[in-house]
Amino acid sequence: MWATFAIFGLNGLVFASWAARIPSASDVLGLSDGQTGTLLLVAAIGSMISLPLSGGVAARIGTANAVRVGGILSTIAASTIASGLVAESVILTAAGLFIFGLGIGLWDVAQNLEGADVERRLMRTIMPKFHAAFSGGAFLGAVAGAGLAATGIALSTHLFGVAVLVLAISLWIPRYFLPEIPHAHQHDDDASPRRNGLAAWKEPRTLLIGLVVLGAALTEGAANDWVAKATVDGLGASEAVGALMFGVFVASMTLFRFVGGGFIDRFGRVRVLQVSLASSLVGLLLFVFAPNVLLAGAGAVLWGTGAALGFPMGMSAAADEPRFAAARVSVVSTIGYMAFLAGPPLLGFLGDQVGIRNALLAVGVAVLASFLVAPAAAERPASEPEGSRIPS
Repeated sequence: MWATFAIFGLNGLVFASWAARIPSASDVLGLSDGQTGTLLLVAAIGSMISLPLSGGVAARIGTANAVRVGGILSTIAASTIASGLVAESVILTAAGLFIFGLGIGLWDVAQNLEGADVERRLMRTIMPKFHAAFSGGAFLGAVAGAGLAATGIALSTHLFGVAVLVLAISLWIPRYFLPEIPHAHQHDDDASPRRNGLAAWKEPRTLLIGLVVLGAALTEGAANDWVAKATVDGLGASEAVGALMFGVFVASMTLFRFVGGGFIDRFGRVRVLQVSLASSLVGLLLFVFAPNVLLAGAGAVLWGTGAALGFPMGMSAAADEPRFAAARVSVVSTIGYMAFLAGPPLLGFLGDQVGIRNALLAVGVAVLASFLVAPAAAERPASEPEGSRIPS
């Protein structure tokens, strides 16, 4: 179980190493909000190519090897982005972000499949804690980014260091994942990765869970990509304060992910989802309309608290039935990442017209839609092979 925590945490660290310092990249490359949005969209395209294929890849080569491949791609991506920033080349930076999208997409599906496997065998809700590890890694990445920005360390140097760290850890840690078990019934023609993948896109429940995750992912993704810059541009704060605001959002999300499993086990997914989505909407509105950094920080806390559980609960709901978990997690991840990765860049284009803080109001529409379809994520019992439970 600790290996799954570690891999989620490393994934968050990698993501935040880029997200917390997007304002720095924009300055180095001389980009407007809309142009920055276009650049971020390149990463989204990479992930949208990778995500629909990742369930089948993980089913064939195993979650451990899928994470390793994702880590290698992320290492190449970090080095390429860093090189692009050194050369002040938008094209080279975009190429790095495309590779980053490919790697992160595969890595994300694989780690969620591993987390769902652990959760089933523990027979209690633990997926939010794995996502808390992601948020904790992102928080460390944000704090490191703020410190490096305050001391004038270039983002390119930062990313070269991250590349070395990712390569070493992503190749080592997956060796301690759970042994592969035959719950996917890979020799059953009806449960082959290809057939499952196609069938999952036609399942109403899976698609509705995807819509729930879409709203949850958009509110989280918008914060990841734009909280720092909205703080800098909208409130006239420094880059270091913007990175710290991102850290506040991530810290509140991390804390609630650690304690949220108990609420889910007590009240059920649907009720917790609806309360979470309402909290994220209130926090978003407070952040957008706050007249100063202090009140905006309070909004970021509520926003982060509300964004904490939507994505992990969606992954758990998609993986309720182990036989079809790989296909369904891949579908739900793909739908969710349409918002998580493509939504924030599109907010950049809107930000050119109305300012990036005001553009964030568009997120509220998706949050309301997710609130309405939250009942689709209700628990669905599934049987496991005898003796598959692991000690807690």
